[in-house]
Amino acid sequence: MRNRHVLITGGSSGIGLALARQAAAAGARLSLIARDPAKLAAAAATVRAEAPDSPDVFTTPADVSIEAAVMTAVLAAEAVHGPVDILITSAGVARPGYFEEVPIAVFERTMAVNYFGTLYALKAVVPGMRKRGCGSVVLVSSGAGLVGLFGYTAYAPSKFALRGLAESLRAELKPAGIAVTIVYPPDTDTPQLAEENLTKPPETKALTATAGLWTADAVARETLIGVRRGRFLVTPGFQLTALAWLHSLIAPALRWSFDRIALRARR
Repeated sequence: MRNRHVLITGGSSGIGLALARQAAAAGARLSLIARDPAKLAAAAATVRAEAPDSPDVFTTPADVSIEAAVMTAVLAAEAVHGPVDILITSAGVARPGYFEEVPIAVFERTMAVNYFGTLYALKAVVPGMRKRGCGSVVLVSSGAGLVGLFGYTAYAPSKFALRGLAESLRAELKPAGIAVTIVYPPDTDTPQLAEENLTKPPETKALTATAGLWTADAVARETLIGVRRGRFLVTPGFQLTALAWLHSLIAPALRWSFDRIALRARR
């Protein structure tokens, strides 16, 4: 990644910040996009302190659910660091809860950030990558993008949508020299997870606990290894790797097991 322009959405905290720190340590020219200017400034300060010899970090605030804001942010980043070589879309939101209690506005916002926020960033960088005949795009999905889970009726569909987008893009962009990677993290110890836990039903907590709790640094490390090796799928941990490969075959058993876990948690 040395001297490559790596642009990360959602780069001010969680997995996005961990990716930023590790990319900077590898010598990348780094651009971070997130909504909160104060968090962006703090993230940039952290990256600079840990990787003082890396190129300077460019930050720009933007709401990724707004197409014009994403386009403007990408153009600003490219004006500083040149064309984007590696795009990582890590911006995301999650608001678990029982289906009847989750407002429609939450469904709309979740899809706007998680799916369209990724789509807009891809639309901003892929044409340039195609012209240059090279580049990498990395979509951060979730374990809930592999199998629908109790309590994630707003979140899981947005992450399933990323799976369909990545699979379609992989075939289309491969002849153009553009690599596509999709990442399915398990529960990761981030501020986002702490916020999720405020509304997460006990059934959901019991189900997600089966894949364990990862650190953001560990997920970022697995992700960047996958990018360097040109992998399409990055599935941290044995459980998610097995799920990614065997989901369709073991779906009936999974549904039976998940129902039993949810029932025990409910009791």
